[in-house]
Amino acid sequence: MPTVTISLPESLKTFMETQIANKGFGNVSEYVRSLLREAQEKENDARLQALLLEGLSSGKGEGVTEQFWTGLKAEAAELLAKGKSRQKSS
Repeated sequence: MPTVTISLPESLKTFMETQIANKGFGNVSEYVRSLLREAQEKENDARLQALLLEGLSSGKGEGVTEQFWTGLKAEAAELLAKGKSRQKSS
């Protein structure tokens, strides 16, 4: 696995060490990876939201039935559950 070296001011280093201890991370790498995963997830969520809004504003959703929305919600819940289980195993 590639290595990345960063420089931090003492205040951020202290904050990071406190977070590692308080949140049960084994080391700095685990902590930084979790922060990067969270940032990646937020970016993916923002992209999805933008695409959904674009789709809704396109006007092509006319005639969408309640059954469609129910199925979409079920599919989204399933994807969310899979995402959470993947996060726990990482």
